[in-house]
Amino acid sequence: MAGSKVFLDVKGGGGGFWRRPWLWRTVAGLAAAIVLLYYPIGMIVSHKIDDDLSFAVATSAVPAGGSEAVAVAAALVAREVDVNGWVANDPFFLPSGVLDNMPNFQQGIVDAVATFSIELRDQLGRLRGSGETDRDLAEALSTLQYSGTKWVFDLSTSILPTATSEAQYRKGVKALTAYNANVAAGKAVFDRRADNLQAVIGRIALDVGSVSAAVDRQVRENAGNLFDFTCDDLYYRVKGTAYGYHLILKALRKDFAQLIEERGLGPLWDEAVASLGEVAMLQPWIVWNGGLESQFMPNHLTTQGFFLLRARTQLREIATVLDK
Repeated sequence: MAGSKVFLDVKGGGGGFWRRPWLWRTVAGLAAAIVLLYYPIGMIVSHKIDDDLSFAVATSAVPAGGSEAVAVAAALVAREVDVNGWVANDPFFLPSGVLDNMPNFQQGIVDAVATFSIELRDQLGRLRGSGETDRDLAEALSTLQYSGTKWVFDLSTSILPTATSEAQYRKGVKALTAYNANVAAGKAVFDRRADNLQAVIGRIALDVGSVSAAVDRQVRENAGNLFDFTCDDLYYRVKGTAYGYHLILKALRKDFAQLIEERGLGPLWDEAVASLGEVAMLQPWIVWNGGLESQFMPNHLTTQGFFLLRARTQLREIATVLDK
């Protein structure tokens, strides 16, 4: 009879199994492990701000007669997507989905490459601006302008699977690489004229000005606010954009070496590259948007802003020289 009583407690619908304290202690322990180990350790493993200023493509990655800047632009996006791992679209149940600095840095890099791709399509990749738009460059621009936060599902638009950010960016890399191969084979144009280079520099200068305006707004509206939890998002997106432009401009110096030498632009060009490098190298442990006269709480955004404005001024000077 005693055995029957135990049998009925477990199997007879009495719910005795779920009332056992050890079960709930186990569940609580697993939940604590997820919170205290899974997310923190996963975030540490996933997090990487790859701001190596010496990054360069292998000689074999630049086809003879092709563009170094195009190769660098493609390699930057490929590195973030396939080597470092794209995290801006990771869902909440992955540790990397909680990160904010790394995804903003990555999106800043893609912003810079996409802006450069505009002038590739409209100027460098066409004859005298009147030629037909290169199809590879059109494809590259459309895919690189795709949102960086699209995962497999986007329930705000459809319950069906959608194109992920990584998939689109890989198409962009493929298109840039195909274009560069065609340039080397004489099937596509990379027009190394002064006015084309001026257009590229002018576009980058405009974007640097826009980025500095965003920094200015953040400072004006939130300086001294200890609880400004968005300043680091902007800080790392700006950092990524500056990093991308730093490397693209270094590569353009090689593409336009003869023209830059003829116009005596070498020193000024190097200064502009260095100013953007200063923005890219800054990486404080904690980003503060402190009061402008604060003695104890720094304002890292103003430091960024100084070098951004310096770079914009230098880029405008380069564009002025190229216009002569």
